[in-house]
Amino acid sequence: MAAIPQTLDALLAGRTVWPAGRGAPQLDAGQPTGHAALDAVLPSGGWPPRALTELLLPAEGVGEISLLFPALARITAAGGRVVLIAPPCIPYAPAWQAAGVRLDVLDVVEATQDEALWAFEQCLRSGACAAVLGWPDTGDARLMRRLQVAADSGDCHAFAIRDRLHAANPSPAALRMEFLPEVQAWQVRKCRGGRIPSQPLRLAG
Repeated sequence: MAAIPQTLDALLAGRTVWPAGRGAPQLDAGQPTGHAALDAVLPSGGWPPRALTELLLPAEGVGEISLLFPALARITAAGGRVVLIAPPCIPYAPAWQAAGVRLDVLDVVEATQDEALWAFEQCLRSGACAAVLGWPDTGDARLMRRLQVAADSGDCHAFAIRDRLHAANPSPAALRMEFLPEVQAWQVRKCRGGRIPSQPLRLAG
């Protein structure tokens, strides 16, 4: 019986349920994505705050980082720290700087896949990071749930960049977007608190 309160606490912290009689939780304003068409369909008007966002890809390098550049530039301009956890490629600093991202508040953590999940969670929980990007290669919904709870407790934007094969797995993410190479557009697969748009969105990278 002692495990039940812990489970409920985790669900409440993850904002997947709310206490009866209090109504649905109010959505806080999100971080503008820099893409008007995407902001228009997201219930918070941008990347969901204190939450996990999943970007599902057919392959690396389809514009996923460019998609995030406007928000990351705005976050770092305000002094927020951005951390990349075990990126598959060494970030090309001139490109990040040209996109407006302040390099003095950008950190890269090198780690093995097992270490990366732990580092991802710890950075989210720390309260010292404004956004954390990771590339978790796991189908374990429990581990993804921990990332969502950590993002909420640390008041942080969590971005999980993953193979689209994981689209078939359940996910606690507040937002899931999949890149469709056949139409060169992003399809919103899950959007907590809002309606899923019927058409893919072509977003300039």
